[in-house]
Amino acid sequence: MRQIPVDTNGAVVMVAKPPQVKVRDRRTGEIATDAETGAKLEILSITVPEPGITGELAMGTPVALTGLIARPWENDFNGQKRHGIAFRAVAVTSLADAAARPKAA
Repeated sequence: MRQIPVDTNGAVVMVAKPPQVKVRDRRTGEIATDAETGAKLEILSITVPEPGITGELAMGTPVALTGLIARPWENDFNGQKRHGIAFRAVAVTSLADAAARPKAA
């Protein structure tokens, strides 16, 4: 499936809700993991491997998104076609600590 790089350099990105663990199978409760690293995945309306989440991510926290990509997806479920765009990043870093530090003269 096609992956589209997303440039957020000119945008201010803030956390809208706290991270939640991504569930792979709701029937069994199986947690989704990263195919390359095996790390648990977390949802922030984008999917991020758990080790890629740094700093406190409370609502309203400004963040930097590293390696953000968009992936179009489509599936059939009970005879209904569904489609959308999934977002995934390598890391989400809180910028709150950087903003609180005094600037060098």
